[in-house]
Amino acid sequence: MKKLKLGLPKGSLQEATIKVFERAGFNIYVSGRSYFPHIDDVEIEPVLLRAQEMSRYVEDGVLDCGITGADWIAENESKINTLADLEYAKQSSVKVKWVLAVPESSAVKSVKGLKGKRVATELVNVTKKYLKKNGVQADVEFSWGATEAKVAAGLVDAVVELTETGSSLRAHKLRIVATLCESTTRFIANKKAVKDSWKKKKMDQIAMLLKGAVAADGMVGLKLNVEQKNVQKILAALPSLKKPTMSQLSEKNWVAVETVIHEGKVRTIIPQLKLAGAQGIIEYPLNKIIP
Repeated sequence: MKKLKLGLPKGSLQEATIKVFERAGFNIYVSGRSYFPHIDDVEIEPVLLRAQEMSRYVEDGVLDCGITGADWIAENESKINTLADLEYAKQSSVKVKWVLAVPESSAVKSVKGLKGKRVATELVNVTKKYLKKNGVQADVEFSWGATEAKVAAGLVDAVVELTETGSSLRAHKLRIVATLCESTTRFIANKKAVKDSWKKKKMDQIAMLLKGAVAADGMVGLKLNVEQKNVQKILAALPSLKKPTMSQLSEKNWVAVETVIHEGKVRTIIPQLKLAGAQGIIEYPLNKIIP
């Protein structure tokens, strides 16, 4: 039996990735310290790896495909195929980004002020390219962690760190000077594996299901019945991805309406629908939305 070697990210992306796979229809079980999870698909052979390393192993062909961040693809300068750009927190306006930060008391106001300074980061190559692009010569060193503390201890002048809201940086009395890049989660594939028809078909199926699961995040379905004379009032109150689906009921002059909306809007919309004449309103969760 052919197997698809799939890399799953260990660490901060692990839980979110497993949840997305579950909504996509794949149940994954991780046992203790094991790096080889169980998945209920005999054609998939999963392995847990750090997201930072994933693109290198996919590029080298050790893995056929894997989940990692766009930032680590850029950092490793990996030559791979992106099968899907996934946004795990799709309903949130918060973006994961790499930022340049300095102490609040620092005289550095922009990247230009880092000339001759020392910068610590885990994203070394991307940082060096950013400095070069801005014509700044600085010493960039790799940091294994606790990067913010190195500034407080006076070991470095600035850091390039991954952040969402910036709260951790502010807690360490750091000030953001610039944003180097934003990052999204990617489903990537080895170029040789893509040329294998069986593997390509399998990966395309997984990509489609993952994108469907991400698209359904934060969304719910609504069903309701309405008398024909109240249809326009219902449609005016009812937002949807596209036009709602409508079908004639067996009872004369009544129709069924079905649509998809953001979960956060339901508590406001349902009372409006009821006032507009809707009956038999049903809200139901969604696992996937496939275009």
